[in-house]
Amino acid sequence: SYFKTLFLVSCHFYIMSLAYCRTAAHRVARSLQRSDISSSTSSPFCKAARHNHKIQCTVSRTFSASLTYPDESMEHSYEQRRLPVTQFTEDEEMIRDAARHWADEELRPLVREMDNEGKTRPEVVQGLFDHGFMGMEISEEFGGSGMNFTSACLVVEELSRVDPSVSIMVDIHNTLTNNAVRFWGSEELKEKWLPRLASEAVSSFALSEAGSGTDAFALKTTATESPDGSYYTLNGEKLWISNSREAGVFLVFANVDHSLKHKGITAFMVDANTEGLHVGKAEKKLGLRASSTCPVVLDDVKVDTADILGEVGLGYKYCINILNEGRIGIASQQIGIAKGCMDIAMPYLNDRSQFGTKLADFQGMEHQYAQIATEIHAAEIMTYNTCRMKENGIPFVKEASMAKLYSSQVAEKAASKSIEWLGGIGFTQDLLAEKFFRDCKVGSIYEGTSNIQLQTIAKRIKDEYR
Repeated sequence: SYFKTLFLVSCHFYIMSLAYCRTAAHRVARSLQRSDISSSTSSPFCKAARHNHKIQCTVSRTFSASLTYPDESMEHSYEQRRLPVTQFTEDEEMIRDAARHWADEELRPLVREMDNEGKTRPEVVQGLFDHGFMGMEISEEFGGSGMNFTSACLVVEELSRVDPSVSIMVDIHNTLTNNAVRFWGSEELKEKWLPRLASEAVSSFALSEAGSGTDAFALKTTATESPDGSYYTLNGEKLWISNSREAGVFLVFANVDHSLKHKGITAFMVDANTEGLHVGKAEKKLGLRASSTCPVVLDDVKVDTADILGEVGLGYKYCINILNEGRIGIASQQIGIAKGCMDIAMPYLNDRSQFGTKLADFQGMEHQYAQIATEIHAAEIMTYNTCRMKENGIPFVKEASMAKLYSSQVAEKAASKSIEWLGGIGFTQDLLAEKFFRDCKVGSIYEGTSNIQLQTIAKRIKDEYR
């Protein structure tokens, strides 16, 4: 009886081990099949290569598994590995460091004065062009830097650590206008505008109106075609238009036929010097005061048909697509604000003592700044993962909304906490913490409110589970 029982138990474990091995083998096969193993195949998140009987499958940026025959080495080249999303290429690090250096040396001394004056200094705008920050993704053929989307977001982040008012100019210019012209502009339009956008013309994205904020496609601005079809006449008024005071060109959205509703919306590149275009008085804002936000009046503004971006009636599609990218840029800005708050608060906590102990060494303080640092890192991972998705042609609408939503929440929390940590001095203008506190609030409003981001995320999640 004892040996019979032992035999049955052994058989049971043998059968279980076979089943486990078979299941594991099937999982590996499915993993390799999903990876589309071949010598010429690669994808943004899964890359496989065969070399000397070795198969390596990278299943994500943070986890990889290798299957190697016993006689083969586990070594593999640097190129075969996938880096974490917060590790950047040499070019990306170079432009990030350049932005950090310029912001510390040239921008920081002017931040408080520009905030008080409510204006961005001309030398700051010129510095942005001189250092290539305004033509990040424009090809060298047109005088741009020829960098990638991640590089543009890194520049936005670094500038935001010093002055978010300046970073929003760079963000709108690069992620909205420049990219819209790159993606949908005719060759004639690219040749006309990209060199200027890379070298001297600040751009402005003119979409919002009094009755069309979140409901952007309810805009009333009209575009009437001339009898011979050579130009359009634009009439209407835009509100809350960033960069408008410094702009050399406006990307204006107008409707050619209101009976078509949103399918009549068309995008026009309008030179700021065009007769009939008037920039109104700048708004007095809670934050981002050095960034101009003004009404723009279009009074019989004539625009050549050649200056239409893309096709007539497809402006709404261009708008939706480009704002999805813009949200990643805003997420980068909010991360920069949160890091800027830490840059101010942490040296203070390490320097100031109370009751014979550094503030940073009190356990209650340790828990607070550790929590903020963790949330900043989570926001970074979300944002730069979305950058890589965008660069590799992977749908990223949900992830962009998540990144903007969460980063804006983290920025608000970091700004509020940093003032608490700094105490009385944090409540004064002696430090820039109070400015970050004012600047961050708009992160939950522009380029899609937090509620709109939640709706976008919810819609995608419902679709995934249907």
